[in-house]
Amino acid sequence: MNIATAFADSLPGISPDVYGAEDFRAISDIAYREAGIVLPEGKAMLVYSRLAPLVRDSGCATFGAYVLRIREVGEERQKAICALTTNHTFFYRESHHFDHFRDSLRPQLIRRLEQGGAVRMWSAGCSSGEETWSLAMTLLGPDRTAGLALAKRDVRILASDIATHALNKATAARYRAEDLKPVPDALSRAWTTTHGEEAEIAPEVRAMARFRTLNLLGEWPMQGRFDVIFCRNVMIYFDTPTKERLVARFAGMLQPDGTLYVGHSERVTGPALDLLVPTGPTVYRRRAAA
Repeated sequence: MNIATAFADSLPGISPDVYGAEDFRAISDIAYREAGIVLPEGKAMLVYSRLAPLVRDSGCATFGAYVLRIREVGEERQKAICALTTNHTFFYRESHHFDHFRDSLRPQLIRRLEQGGAVRMWSAGCSSGEETWSLAMTLLGPDRTAGLALAKRDVRILASDIATHALNKATAARYRAEDLKPVPDALSRAWTTTHGEEAEIAPEVRAMARFRTLNLLGEWPMQGRFDVIFCRNVMIYFDTPTKERLVARFAGMLQPDGTLYVGHSERVTGPALDLLVPTGPTVYRRRAAA
């Protein structure tokens, strides 16, 4: 059975005149080139389901016509890439990372802030913001008075993602109240407010974060280095060469002794191993300057 036949068999009820193997391959190539997303043949139905509304809204009669459109129109191409990204996340996901941050990094970062220094952190691939707010609340801690004093100091969190619709939700900082159940009770009481079935992140926490649209494979406009970088469950969609290039760039953006957190199924390999040493499960510290 050739690829076209296998492809058609995997998409019952969908005419190959509307969406065929060549269309899928073209979209896969664009997704990889633009955002590093790897789409194996088994993702054909996912691509169809996510892009079909955009194809319809664009006025294109077929996916082939839509492929031509996204090749020519940057704004439409960005919409397609956003639709193909996976934005599943939740508060305190992989909670051991926040425990590590609280116990191993927070004390020294607080000392620096209290001495007039700056703290910079980056939530790379922040999706709809749950990771960003989990990090911010962990830094501020359960004592609201002490946390408010910290929030007024020179601390900033860059939160970036390629998906603009996810960033819109992150910026709004409003979630279903039940979504905040993983947040430790003391932090939830200090830094969130419940309104019926919705919960809102406190304005003092929101003021710490800056949400920006950023393609991790593109240019990075940031000038300074970071004390902490979270990039978790993003690289699972990349191939090994892309992962290694990205982690090497992260390593270069860390301060000496800065810390990188990656997802539970992700590992640091390649050139970055010259700069990063493991300090916990999927936690890596940049070597101090010689």
